[in-house]
Amino acid sequence: MIDDKLLGILVCPVTKAPLEYDREKQELVCKASGLAYPVRDGIPVMLESEARQLTADEKLG
Repeated sequence: MIDDKLLGILVCPVTKAPLEYDREKQELVCKASGLAYPVRDGIPVMLESEARQLTADEKLG
């Protein structure tokens, strides 16, 4: 789980856009860059090399 205060200050390292937290997938999602950053043991892994590409449906939805 991500603290709301932390979520409020985190941005995508690629685009500097705000992130959305997906509780089900345990990821921080940036629609601007099309990347989802994993959250492992409550710690966001904000490395582009660790992020996965969003699918077309995820980018729209």
